[in-house]
Amino acid sequence: MKLGVNLGYWGAGNDAANLELAKEADRLGWDSAWVAEAYGSDAATVLAWVAAQTERIDIGSAIFQIPARSPAMTAMTAATLDTLSGGRFRLGLGVSGPQVSEGWHGVRFDQPLARTREYVDIVRMALERKRRVKYEGEHYRLPLPDGPGKALMLTVHPVRERIPTYLAAVGPKNLELTGEIADGLLAIFFSTDFGPEQLAIVARGREKAGLTMDGFDVVATVPVVVGDDPVECAQAVRGYTALYVGGMGSREQNFYNRLAVRMGYADEAAEVQEKYLRRDYEGAMAALPFELLDRTALLGPVDRIATGLRALADAGVTTVAVAPFGGPGTLAAVDEAYRLAGLDSPAQ
Repeated sequence: MKLGVNLGYWGAGNDAANLELAKEADRLGWDSAWVAEAYGSDAATVLAWVAAQTERIDIGSAIFQIPARSPAMTAMTAATLDTLSGGRFRLGLGVSGPQVSEGWHGVRFDQPLARTREYVDIVRMALERKRRVKYEGEHYRLPLPDGPGKALMLTVHPVRERIPTYLAAVGPKNLELTGEIADGLLAIFFSTDFGPEQLAIVARGREKAGLTMDGFDVVATVPVVVGDDPVECAQAVRGYTALYVGGMGSREQNFYNRLAVRMGYADEAAEVQEKYLRRDYEGAMAALPFELLDRTALLGPVDRIATGLRALADAGVTTVAVAPFGGPGTLAAVDEAYRLAGLDSPAQ
C-alpha cells in the first residue's frame, strides 16, 4: 500500500500550508498528491502550481467535475498537465451532485452512469495518438451531424502512453461502473469493515470487462488526526463529516448520507441531515457517533494509526490519501506509522 496526500480545496486560507504539504509528501517519497474542486478553486490550475514546485510525486484530480468540462476539454487538460509535470498526472473524474451540476454548471443531472461511460470513452479516444475523435452516443456526438464541424485530433500528446483514469464512486451502480471502465477508485469514508463489500462490487465490474483487481488502484481519502486521545482527535473531523453526511446534497439526494445509512447509521444520518439543513451545524456535528468517525478516519497515537493503516491495506486499499486535520506534523507521523506497520516493504 502506498501513501498520498489529499490537499482538498484551494482558497480556504490554508494555501501556503497546502503547498508545503505537497512538498513534504514529495520529500518523503510519497506516491501522489490529489486536489479537489467544487464551486471555488478549479483543480487543474492548482495541480499545475503543485507540479511546478515538486519533483517526483504524482499529481491527481480528485476530482475534475464531469459537468464542468466537455470530454475534449478534459483530454486537453489531462495531456497538458501530464506534459508539464513530466508524466506525473492522474485523471480523477466524478459526476459531482445535482445541486452543483444543475445549480452551478447548468447541466442536467440525468443518467449520470451512461453519461460517465460516454465521457470516459471520448477522453480516452482523444488522448490516443493520431486519433481523430468521432463519437456517436446518446449524450455526446462528435462532430455534430448538422453543422460545419469536423473530426479533430489532439495536438498535444501526454508523456504517458495511457493516463490512469479514476472515478469517484459511492453508490453500488457507480462502483460497478468504476470497476468496468476505470483504472482506479477514489473512495471517501472508506471503512475497513464495510469497504470490502464495496470492493466486491468493483470486482464485479472488473469481471464484466474481463479484468481482475490486479493493478487496480483503490485510493481512499482518509482524515488523520494525531494525538493521545482518539475521542478528542475525532472533534477535528466532525465538521468535515457533518458537511458531507448532512449538507452535500439535498434531502432527497445525498450520496454520502446514503452511504452512512448503508454502513448502519440510518437514524444518526437522518438526524445529522435534519440539523444541518436547518443550519444547526453544531447540533449536526454533535449527532455524529464517535464510532462512525473512528471507522472512517485515523485517530490517535502513532501506533494506533499504524494499526489502522495495516487494516486498510488488508481491506484492499492500495493508496491512502491522507487528509491532514491535525497540524503540520501529521505527514511525518503517518510516515512513521506506515513504517511501523511494515507497509514500506516491497510486498506491500
